[in-house]
Amino acid sequence: MGKTGYPIVDAGMRELWQTGYMHNRVRMIVGSFLVKNLLLHWHHGRDWFWNYLVDADLANNSASWQWIAGSGADAAPYFRIFNPVIQGEKFDPEGIYTRKFVPELMKIPNKYLFKPWETPEHILKECGIIIGQDYPKPIVNLEESRKAALSAYKII
Repeated sequence: MGKTGYPIVDAGMRELWQTGYMHNRVRMIVGSFLVKNLLLHWHHGRDWFWNYLVDADLANNSASWQWIAGSGADAAPYFRIFNPVIQGEKFDPEGIYTRKFVPELMKIPNKYLFKPWETPEHILKECGIIIGQDYPKPIVNLEESRKAALSAYKII
């Protein structure tokens, strides 16, 4: 649970798993990642959130997932794809939230927290982290998956 290689996504998924709650901004980041970067049908996210959210509401949950997917009555533009690196840097600049739920990155400098795969080897060594062992490598390339999502939406 929460092992995508994208710290803000992993933090959100772990928060939900551990507490039954997920911050609203992180809900949008995680939802966008699952639906658009991984091309999972929005029903999967809706159902998973429904099972674990203590504040689950059928109408809000369904409508929110449709919005993230760019479908439904009040849809976000389909081309809106949140970049989890930029979102993490913007909304958790000190990494307080992310480090709480992804403690294996506790020692990573803020500069690399949301893209740990770019951390210089000597800093990773100082932090005692091996990417791919102590924390996963990204499961998908953001640029490639964004292009794939936009291509899929054009077909629809």
